[in-house]
Amino acid sequence: MLAHTLSFLTQLKENNNREWFNQNRKWYDEARSNFVAFVELLIPAIKEFDPTLGLLEAKDCLFRIHRDIRFTHDKTPYKTNFGAFIARGGRKSRFGGYYFHVEPNASMASGGIYMADTATMRRIRMDIDTYPEKFLAIVESNAFRKVFPTLERESLKRVPQGFSSQSPVAKYLMLKHISPIHPIDDMAMTSSKLIERVSDVFKTLYLLVAFINTAIEEE
Repeated sequence: MLAHTLSFLTQLKENNNREWFNQNRKWYDEARSNFVAFVELLIPAIKEFDPTLGLLEAKDCLFRIHRDIRFTHDKTPYKTNFGAFIARGGRKSRFGGYYFHVEPNASMASGGIYMADTATMRRIRMDIDTYPEKFLAIVESNAFRKVFPTLERESLKRVPQGFSSQSPVAKYLMLKHISPIHPIDDMAMTSSKLIERVSDVFKTLYLLVAFINTAIEEE
């Protein structure tokens, strides 16, 4: 389903300018439509194990392909990926959820919480520190680690103020984001079994998302 989408993104990466994009607008529309169709299949698959998503459509979850170039030296106008954050309230949700990303040689299924505000991350850290056994049972289980070998992406230099460096979950309290990644290679992205694979990855992620959202709901 996503072979056409990957082909477009491969060419966009080599021709990241408005002239080429406008000349290939029909190709872009088809590539995006394929991605939308996949996300429309993915949402009900996730709702089978996470009914908190509520009423969502793909359009609520998709990110724009246009880059914000106001504050960067890189002035290429387009992202070279399609991404969707599937969470209650859609892509702008303050809650944890499920992220699907299509990019040549860099596709992935991810999720959890990413770039949350300071107050939200503190609330999550408090629950991790208060319920360490419950948190560790999720993220250090064999089933979870098989799909997500590590949570560690970006960490603070020290444990945040108010938490102990001797905590059994100290290394997790230092994480800037709690968003493990499951890479998916290009061959798998074009497989007829992709929807099953991604939904299985997100099913493994569900307990972590539920833990995060319970913390956020307590604010």
